[in-house]
Amino acid sequence: MSYELIALLMFCSMMTLLFSGQRVFGAIGFVAVVAALLLWGERGGFDIAFAQTIKVMNWYPLLTVPMFVFMGYILSESGIANDLYRMFHVWMGGIHGGLAIGTIGLMVLISAMNGLSVAGMAIGATIALPELLRRGYDKRMVTGVVQAGSSLGILVPPSVVLVLYAMIARQPVGQLWLAGIVPGLMMALLFVVYIALRCKMNPSLGPILPEQERNLPVKEKRRLLLAGLLPVLIFFSMMVPFVNGWTSLVESSAIGAIAAFVAALVKGRLTWTVFDTSLKNTLGITCMFMWIILAALAFGAVFDGLGAIKAIESLFTERLGLSPWTILILMQLSFIVMGTFLDDTAMLVIVAPLYIPLVGALGFDLIWYGVLYTITTQVAYMTPPFGYNLFLMRAMSPPEIGISDIYRSIGPFVLVMIVALTLVMVFPQIALWLPETVYGR
Repeated sequence: MSYELIALLMFCSMMTLLFSGQRVFGAIGFVAVVAALLLWGERGGFDIAFAQTIKVMNWYPLLTVPMFVFMGYILSESGIANDLYRMFHVWMGGIHGGLAIGTIGLMVLISAMNGLSVAGMAIGATIALPELLRRGYDKRMVTGVVQAGSSLGILVPPSVVLVLYAMIARQPVGQLWLAGIVPGLMMALLFVVYIALRCKMNPSLGPILPEQERNLPVKEKRRLLLAGLLPVLIFFSMMVPFVNGWTSLVESSAIGAIAAFVAALVKGRLTWTVFDTSLKNTLGITCMFMWIILAALAFGAVFDGLGAIKAIESLFTERLGLSPWTILILMQLSFIVMGTFLDDTAMLVIVAPLYIPLVGALGFDLIWYGVLYTITTQVAYMTPPFGYNLFLMRAMSPPEIGISDIYRSIGPFVLVMIVALTLVMVFPQIALWLPETVYGR
């Protein structure tokens, strides 16, 4: 049996296990270890699994994952995220669509706290969505706002998914985070422009709040502003030392975790329940990422040994004669297809052994491609009919929002994200300018 056929059999076996409902890390790791045992015997199979385990244990930046996840859970479980929304409620309620625009701002700050899109959606659906509906906002528009805003979670640092991408692609996490800042803020700005224009054309979609709700004493407004800006101060307390080279990435993540812990303690919100829930959720997510990374590295090592990557590169560039940009666009389209039944981490670990080396061989920048990947995967699982985010939103939404409302709500925001993706593809410096400026790449 040829190596190409073996690689195809591995890929098909993995997809079969995933469709049968097995966990992502279990399906990928199982196929990798069994293939290694059959190909190179007992010693080869165990050596590959053991070597990847040591590689994961020695990858120092991976310590950032539990730090940032813990920081996010402390801030959200302690109710500091509620202060954020209250701030936007008071300060943005005087304009049409102001609360929807404020929700996008909330999502940006939640992303800077947690780095997970699911966390942003959970907070948006439980805090922002009921308030928006109660204030008479159009249910389809605000449902799209929450989903679109949550997409910023894996792009704005500290993105946990970009940490996973960095490990698999062997790229610096700090550069990937910096590369995600400008595209993430640009996408948020495009969302805001769309909301503002749509509410200006149809004010009934986003009515102005009653004056009595907005006319608070100046002292109260300032208090809300300071409470809402607390997460921003925590974010800058960890990012400024890192960008200036005063601390390492792991040290900055520790600063963020400690700052969030102290903030919750000083505000009197660090109860035992908050602390216990944050620790348990942090442990669960961290272990999940460790297992996924280990499985992905083992699968990639087998693919490297088979020479499958070079075979695929030869197929596209020599036999089919496709240009590098055509190949890149085809890869992005494949993410759209996979996004109908997989989440972002699963998509990455499945195709990373094939796509990332191929992207490098085609001459594209892997830091830039990491940003393309994150945007494309978010587009993928917000696209009907089987987008992962759509069903997650349905599970979190109130009863009056049906699945048809969710499907119809996301279309305009997906188009906005495609515009952002196109801009980053056409103008790579949108993603590369900041890391080049800071690191002198």
